[in-house]
Amino acid sequence: MAVFAFALVCAHYGVIRVVNPDSLGSINPLTASGHMTAGRGALLCFVLVIVSSLWRKPLRLPYEVWRRGHVLLTIIGLTLAAVHIEGVDYYIEAPGRRLFWIAFVTFWVLLVVYVRLIKPWYMRRHPYRVVEVRPETANSTTVAVQAEGHAGIRFQSGQFAWLTLRASPFALKEHPFSIASSAASPHRLEFTIKNLGDFTSTVPSITPGETAYLDGPYGAFCVDRFDSPGFVFVAGGVGIAPIMSMLRTLADRHDPRPLLLVYANSREAGVIFHDALESLKARLNLEIVHVLQQPPAGWRGECGMVTEALLDRTLPGNRHELDYFLCGPKPMTQCVEDALHALKVPLGRVHSELFDLV
Repeated sequence: MAVFAFALVCAHYGVIRVVNPDSLGSINPLTASGHMTAGRGALLCFVLVIVSSLWRKPLRLPYEVWRRGHVLLTIIGLTLAAVHIEGVDYYIEAPGRRLFWIAFVTFWVLLVVYVRLIKPWYMRRHPYRVVEVRPETANSTTVAVQAEGHAGIRFQSGQFAWLTLRASPFALKEHPFSIASSAASPHRLEFTIKNLGDFTSTVPSITPGETAYLDGPYGAFCVDRFDSPGFVFVAGGVGIAPIMSMLRTLADRHDPRPLLLVYANSREAGVIFHDALESLKARLNLEIVHVLQQPPAGWRGECGMVTEALLDRTLPGNRHELDYFLCGPKPMTQCVEDALHALKVPLGRVHSELFDLV
């Protein structure tokens, strides 16, 4: 959507360059009119926002630096764009146009005030306390937080929330993580986090008693939206977190429908929730298929990647009636989507959650 909007802005500039190039004036900010310089400045801000968002990892921008820069550049860009529109005057000379642009700018100002002032203020008045920090594997940790003085947040299994630790909710240091706990317990939430660098490398050092803030829930990756005769889950690595929330929620509801989990990892030691998943078999009609890229000696499970052939021999006969939830690294998710398409699974029954950005 942002790229499309930026393309429209570039098209606007291109049309003027062809139809009336003299109106653009000098490109030198020392001699050009102020509103034209503001327009060029806004365009530069939007270019930096898009480039830094699409190529954050290749540019090796730390998440916190990128997030703060993204917010700052967006605010500056919108401000300069408003100055440009006001200066050109053509866009607002008619009363209807002026009313539209006033309403448009007012909307964005109020949105910024809400997101950066009102919402953090609310979060500060509704804190959470870290009650448990539990290592799951050598590089993944579960952090459990409990609401303090309030009822917590009602969420659907599979959704995510923005988590702030060791910082004020005003500090722009929140990070998005999938909720791994059951939706039946809105006052106590768990987040399972893999050490991927930046903030996530500090998670194992968090201690019970620390204050946390939550913003959420968000997302539509949830079984509650579908009335299927059963579900198939395909997870890779820490992508098991939102699926674990779904399984725990279904278990708390005593859901009798058949469930299949295909869980891919590099090594057996990297399987998150191994014991918890086995325990869920006693509470659910659940079949689990583990897939390891580097299996140990004597391994009797599936090996390699989650391929079309593996899914073909694993999926039940009514595979076309089920809903599928995929969460894991982008290459794995795309591969499984292609495999399901080849197996004639309807596109509308395949739901994917990607966590490639952060």
